[in-house]
Amino acid sequence: MQWKNITDLEQIGQIQKEEGYSLIFKHSTRCSVSSMAKRRFEQDWSVIPEDTSLYFLDLISHRDISAHIAETFQVHHESPQILLIKNGDCILDASHSDISAEEVAEVISN
Repeated sequence: MQWKNITDLEQIGQIQKEEGYSLIFKHSTRCSVSSMAKRRFEQDWSVIPEDTSLYFLDLISHRDISAHIAETFQVHHESPQILLIKNGDCILDASHSDISAEEVAEVISN
């Protein structure tokens, strides 16, 4: 699996229009907790179905996009944070130590 970098506001609208599952990982490059959560997630992401689109946002470089994500999917901004999107709706969001590839896979399979 591989991250698709989010670098443009228009990508959020495209993600919202996608059918099926997409995941957004919001990461702070200045935060050790965020780095640890990302590393742990990547170690376990093989449990997530391969047809799930995985998006990565460097929120230090793209604060405007991070704010747009929070507004679009009606979630409180946190860092690090994952959002699982299904057919345009956020069905799971988690932050910090609650970020889990296993939980994402479980939600998708149910």
